[in-house]
Amino acid sequence: MMKTTNRLFCVIVLMLLLISTSAFSQEEDRPDYVSVTTMYWNKDYDASMDEWKAVEKEYMDKVTKKNEHIMGSSYHTHLLTPNSNEIMYIQVYPTWEDIDKAGARSAELEKEAWPDADARKAFLEKLNSAYASYHSDEIYATLPGAKQPTGEMSKDMILYMRTNKMAYPDDGNQKEYDELNKKYLENVINKNDLIIGYWPGIHGWGHDKRDFIEFFMIDSLGDLDKMFEKNSELSKAAFTEEESKAFGKYFRSHGDAVYTS
Repeated sequence: MMKTTNRLFCVIVLMLLLISTSAFSQEEDRPDYVSVTTMYWNKDYDASMDEWKAVEKEYMDKVTKKNEHIMGSSYHTHLLTPNSNEIMYIQVYPTWEDIDKAGARSAELEKEAWPDADARKAFLEKLNSAYASYHSDEIYATLPGAKQPTGEMSKDMILYMRTNKMAYPDDGNQKEYDELNKKYLENVINKNDLIIGYWPGIHGWGHDKRDFIEFFMIDSLGDLDKMFEKNSELSKAAFTEEESKAFGKYFRSHGDAVYTS
């Protein structure tokens, strides 16, 4: 993590205090952008998990929750990903302008929370000591069709992240894709009760403009295979063979990652 008071992409909030589902439960309230930061534990970090949570919660209470430019944040640790040291942070912003404003506002709130410069420096150094210096950032533009969880989360959940690589077929067009995707959302995502939450997004800023991501929140790791099976059943019921082939031509490949939330 960058050793700086500007934590634009690096603010953490515990998942149980995640994005308020009422914050954008209606489509017209949908935020514009989501930042996804992949970070790594510092191998020399020796604090306990409870101590780490306490420091992060203090920052969340004093800074993140008071930052009007951040709609929500969440924290996810490795479960089935290429690197066991991996930590994923997600932040949600109303507009692109809020991304720029959020960092400056957090710096202001830090000064309000820790007026003494030495105390502030010490706290931020302690906060940042948990993480290695390297991290990577991606920003995604949100898409319509999100499925929001109902009720409050009272336990850790599973977050499945699917990163699709989009294809651009010569025989494709936006109208066809939109119609097929709408059918998929209505007849698969919304009808699969194993999917507690679903959030789609496309490349906004990052290394690959082909990226189309889907976040699925489910109750347990055991429900992951069941979700896939149910999706397959619902897809076969909703789509003809010709429609499935037409929809599939818009996707080149995909990658999977599973996190504990």
